Amino acid sequence: MKILLTGVTGYIGKRLLPALIKEGHEVVCAVRDQQRFIIDQYAKYPVSVIEVDFLEADSMSSIPEDIDIAFYLIHSMMSSIGSFEELE
Repeated sequence: MKILLTGVTGYIGKRLLPALIKEGHEVVCAVRDQQRFIIDQYAKYPVSVIEVDFLEADSMSSIPEDIDIAFYLIHSMMSSIGSFEELE
């Protein structure tokens, strides 16, 4: 299964990625800043990384169209723009 994983640099995402790999899934990690995610440790696994800002619609064009399932593990609690409720 091809999985889109957001929030991979967060508490849950860091723990979910190895579990998905262990189950044999291909994982596309969507991050805001590629420098915050060290992909080298996953070089021998079917893991890729794309840079996406979910507050910018144009940046979502890099998401592959053949995704089977997505884990949405991002939140806006630390954002200084707008209100939390509106961003979520």
